[in-house]
Amino acid sequence: MARKRLPMRKIREILRLKWKLGKSHRETARSLGISAGAVGGTVSRANHAKLGWKDVEQLSDEALQARLYGTPGPHGVERPRPDLAKIDIELRRVGVTLELLHLEYLQEHPDGYGYSRFCELHREWRKSRRLTMVTVQGWV
Repeated sequence: MARKRLPMRKIREILRLKWKLGKSHRETARSLGISAGAVGGTVSRANHAKLGWKDVEQLSDEALQARLYGTPGPHGVERPRPDLAKIDIELRRVGVTLELLHLEYLQEHPDGYGYSRFCELHREWRKSRRLTMVTVQGWV
């Protein structure tokens, strides 16, 4: 199930506390009542979108959301599918996460899947590729 996205007010406050005031992830999380992971994820998305504090101040809520999360596509339109085999291979490398691969996917396909659906597609693909051992009776 998808996580509920943080309100834009909190996203802006995360970035202000981190970039303008130089607070740590934990200090920022504590002051906003959210997890340090949510702070790290938001800052990571903003860095990946090549945003700075001045950019965040100037962007409208809709524009900031589009830069951080991509634009929502119309229902019923087929989105470009990620290369799940390539993703599975990339995940074996040290320091590579699904979040990072999703951000790269969105750079190639701005109208692509959101993070939760991206993870769900990968999970379904891995499940379908799971190897099983067949045992035959009488064999030792």
